[in-house]
Amino acid sequence: MSVTRVQVKRLAHAADLPLPTYQSEGAAGLDLIAALPADQPVRIAPGANALIPTGIAMVLPPGSEGQIRPRSGLAAKHGVTVLNAPGTIDRDYRGEISVLLINLGGEPFTVSRGMRIAQLVIAPVLSAHLHEVENLEKTTRGGGGFGSTGTKNGEFEPNT
Repeated sequence: MSVTRVQVKRLAHAADLPLPTYQSEGAAGLDLIAALPADQPVRIAPGANALIPTGIAMVLPPGSEGQIRPRSGLAAKHGVTVLNAPGTIDRDYRGEISVLLINLGGEPFTVSRGMRIAQLVIAPVLSAHLHEVENLEKTTRGGGGFGSTGTKNGEFEPNT
């Protein structure tokens, strides 16, 4: 695993909160922390969403993006996930990182200050120069849409 330095600015409303950290040596994502006021937790009703501040801004390395991903524990235990998963942080963004959480569970969920709410994965990204052509290279799959690799002649074929 390669390691790169990333500039992080802790914003005033997160002065007492830890910076995002990896929870294990092999973890892919840094845990993002809710930087809500201590006396103002956010209650997310079933089916509702809320934008939660993290109290940090950063400069991502050239050729990278930040991906905000759900925490599996919140999803499994409470049905809470990242609405636009993965959320993208563009390399040139310098504002506060926020997380758009949605409660897909059956009970209200409360987000409080210091709670680990999502993961941030810093990943390589390619920039593309689009080149218009008249025909695309042919493949076995061709133009088959969603689920087309699990069908034969348009009929579902179970895995055996």
